[in-house]
Formats: sequence, C-alpha cells, structure tokens
Amino acid sequence: MTRSAPPTLGGLKAAGYRGRSVKDELRDNLIRKLEAGETLFPGIHGYEDSVVPQIANAILARHDFILLGLRGQAKSRILRQLVELLDERIPIIAGSEVNDDPLAPISKYGREVVAECGDATPVEWLAREHRYLEKLATPDVTIADIIGDLDPIKAARGGHILSDELTIHYGMLPRTNRGIFAMNELPDLSPRIQVGLFNILEEGDVQIKGYPVRLPLDLLIAFSANPEDYTARGKIVTPLKDRIAAEVRTHYPQDFRTAVAITAQEAWVERNGRQVRIPDFVREMVERIAVLARLDNRVDQESGISQRMPIAVLETVVSSAERRAIRHGEAAAVPRIGDVYASLPAMTGKLELEYEGELKGASAIATELVSAAAGYTFLSNLEGVDVEIPEDFASIIEYFESGGVIQVSEDATAAACVEGFRRVPGLVEATEMLELAAAEGGDGVRAAACELVLEGLVFENRIGRTRGGAYRATGS
Repeated sequence: MTRSAPPTLGGLKAAGYRGRSVKDELRDNLIRKLEAGETLFPGIHGYEDSVVPQIANAILARHDFILLGLRGQAKSRILRQLVELLDERIPIIAGSEVNDDPLAPISKYGREVVAECGDATPVEWLAREHRYLEKLATPDVTIADIIGDLDPIKAARGGHILSDELTIHYGMLPRTNRGIFAMNELPDLSPRIQVGLFNILEEGDVQIKGYPVRLPLDLLIAFSANPEDYTARGKIVTPLKDRIAAEVRTHYPQDFRTAVAITAQEAWVERNGRQVRIPDFVREMVERIAVLARLDNRVDQESGISQRMPIAVLETVVSSAERRAIRHGEAAAVPRIGDVYASLPAMTGKLELEYEGELKGASAIATELVSAAAGYTFLSNLEGVDVEIPEDFASIIEYFESGGVIQVSEDATAAACVEGFRRVPGLVEATEMLELAAAEGGDGVRAAACELVLEGLVFENRIGRTRGGAYRATGS
C-alpha cells in the first residue's frame, strides 16, 4: 500500500491507508518476523535465550522498556536495531515538525493544513531510519531540549500570542512523534528533567512555560542504564522508574565461544591486502584476558570489563604483527604471544581498579592477566590430548634447569624465532604433539605455538620468565 506513495491525503484514502500507533506497528512487524523465523537482532550474539525474548515480550505487550547492563553489552546497538521493526516508510503531512498522521494530526499546524486543503493536503513519506532519535543523558539536558520551548521570534514573525501552539519550538520528543526515542544512561539526567518525563510516559501531556499544550505523542520510549545507578539509592527518580513498564537485564557473553565469536565479528583485522593469519589459540588467549579480568577482585566489577577490551586488544595484537611483517617484508602477519604482551595499552585504560589494584598499578595487573590467559589457554589445549606435565615436557624443562636461556624478541622474524626455539629440545615437537602448529601454518604459527608452550610451563611454575621476556629456570 505504501509503495504507491500517494502524494495527497485524498490519494491515501483512495489507497485504503489506515493509521496505527507506533507500538502496534512494532508489534505487527515483530509478529511477522517471528512467524517467518527471522533473526530479530542480527549481529547480536549470546542473547538468544535471555535478552532477545524479553525485549520481544515488551514489544508484544506494547511496553516502554529499559536495558540495564554494564558497559560494552551491546545496549545501544540493540536500541538502534529496533528501527528494523518499523515500516519502511510512513505518510506525514508535508512540512509537519511532529510527523503528523494525515488522517489524525496532533499539532495545530497539521489540523489547520487539513482544514484548509482537505483531500489535497500534501503528503510526504518518512523513511524508518528518520524515525529514530537517540540522546545521551547528561546533566545539562533541559526541558526545552526534551519537550520544547516558546520561541518569541516565531511569535513575532507570525503575529501570534505566546500561548499559541504555533509559537512552540518543539524538542526531541515531539519531533520523534510516531517513532522511537532512545535515551542512554538515563540516571545521568537531572531529577527535574526526569520528573518532566512522567506525563509523557503516562498521559502524553506537555506543559511549556506554564501553558498547557495537549500533544498525545505516539512513541516507543526506550532507555539504557547501569544497574548500579538505576536504584532509589542511585540517581533515578522512583516515580519515573515505576512508569517504565519493562526492565531487561543485559549481560556479558555467558559462553566462551560466543565471546570469541563476538570479538572476531567486531575486531578490524583486515589490513590493506596483507594476509593476516591469527592462530586460534591467540584468539582464545585474548578473550581469556577479559574473562579473567571479570573475575579479578582487584578490578571494579560494578564498572565491568567491556567487550570492547578484547576487541581493542585483538586489533592491537594484529597491528603489532603487521608492523613486524612490514619491517621484515613478510607476506603474512601472524600474531604471537609477545604481541599480546605488546597490547597492554589497549587494556590499561579499560581497567577500573579497586584500591588494591590501584596500589599495584594497571600495567602490572594487565601483565598478570596476559600471563594467566596464556597459561589457561595452554591448559585448555591439553584437554583431550594424552599429555602430562611435567613428563611429556621433561626435555624442555631440563634445558632450562641446566642453565639454558632463550630470549624471544617481539621484532624477530618468524624464521629466526623458530630457529632459536629448535635449540630447546622437544619444544617444536611439543607444538606438534598438541596440534597447535599445523604444517600449513608456516613458521609464523609455529613460533607462536612455541611461545604458548613456554608460557604454559611458566604458568605451571616449571620454568621462569623475566620481565624482559626471557625464559629461564625457575627462581634463577
């Protein structure tokens, strides 16, 4: 019906157009997607059995809702994808600032145009991407920003008295009429502005500068917030909290493989045509850094560890390998364990520390997290393989206990690293035994695998590692 895009109100009537509320529109399109078995939020992983069904329930119930979760849990991305549940386009009265429905205008402007032009009322078609407005709540947001204000200049030019609706400069909510309004970090909104949202959510009443203006806005209003702030003891006004019909809790990936998949999807690793080959165990190690940080009592767990951290770390790891490949003219950039240690700057800024952590310092804690992540990755690769520590690594351990030392340079070529690792009896063979380095992986993957084995033995306290990256006997 809307494909014909009638240009006038009369054309709309002839086409059989019937208006509906935005919540009914969202509900109808959601039902259609569910019946067709479509994915509701493409690219959002790990929420299929938790967050997504709860959002679907809220939309089916025609509820406004809030997403409660720590940073980096895809709250904003989910809100922006709500647009896909809107119709491709809807008709509005041409020139309307509040997206008036031609069949049921809510503004004085819309009513006057229809009264004057009748079926000849000009119609414009509004695409769904223009029906979504997002605002970050900050203390400086005003009622005028949200609802609107009187415009003396508009009054003077039009010869209107200030109480006339035609003198209003509409704010964000009226301008999003018949669409979706999203407000991020709701508790950061000042209490008096939160109070101003009460009637918008409940009745649709708007009062500007003491003049009552009846604007029955048609909106889905969605919010996001940190759970710590969204309490009576936090920054939220309780009556507003009561008017938000549904609270949906987001979370970090509950399955490790899902977390790896999210990072792989979001990280930028394609580099100007140069081949990038990331060993699976390096991806696993990067993800374990975030998992361990979320369990570390020196890290502020109420702030959370954003999924942006492993994404940024993986991108930095690839950059370190890319820089080395460029310097040495290597065809492929293959990240090694040393590249993960080189990615500390991508971690430290994302670690909010408790008092004990502040005493130690972000760099020291990040280094410990990398070391532990390497150790757990090594142990995970022992699962299902008939290998024992220290028996099957005895020759490697003996090499270091007899005074052997090996220094791994972050800038050394893969071939040079492998040549050095071959001096350690059984090291290269251990990577093959664990199936860490397939033949087609080349020296790059083989060097990375050797480093992982050494890091695993450090984690098991069988050998030692200096701050400079040299492997040697424990305690020496």
